[in-house]
Amino acid sequence: MTQAIQGLSRWAIPMLLLGITTLGLSKRVPIYESFVEGAKEGWQTALRVLPYLVGMLVAIQVFEQSGALHQLIKFLSPLTDWLGFPKEALPLTLMRPISGSGSLAILSQTLTRFGADSFIGRLAATVMGSSETTLYVLTVYAGAVGIKRTRHTLVTALLSDLAGALAALYIVLRYFA
Repeated sequence: MTQAIQGLSRWAIPMLLLGITTLGLSKRVPIYESFVEGAKEGWQTALRVLPYLVGMLVAIQVFEQSGALHQLIKFLSPLTDWLGFPKEALPLTLMRPISGSGSLAILSQTLTRFGADSFIGRLAATVMGSSETTLYVLTVYAGAVGIKRTRHTLVTALLSDLAGALAALYIVLRYFA
């Protein structure tokens, strides 16, 4: 079964591209011209989103380098200690909604320090998989289509990240502790 899944995953994208090309040819769509037109639209979207992306990346660096992340962890520690959420997993949990690459680096450090089979390692990996880079996604997608008022979307998305972290804690406690 594992070999079948690996074989399928190895061929999935090439077969998808071949299928799209074949469908386009059968419908007499000018494939290359359509691709170039789509690339032009993608470039325009990237240019529209760039200022939002730069602003968000600067804000992330200020948050990390200023010590605000450390202070937030210190502030939240009494609550997370009561919940049984180890403070060693908090940097990842707090960084994940902000930065995908930053949270991936924190996950890597956590797994190196505590091990992938430790409670903290499993919790960190589960948090990583059960949450989203909310601010990045919101910045890129809202910026791409010109949405300015994202207040309610932001609150809802951050609450879903919190729910994901709590669900990760429950799952790791239930199945791995």
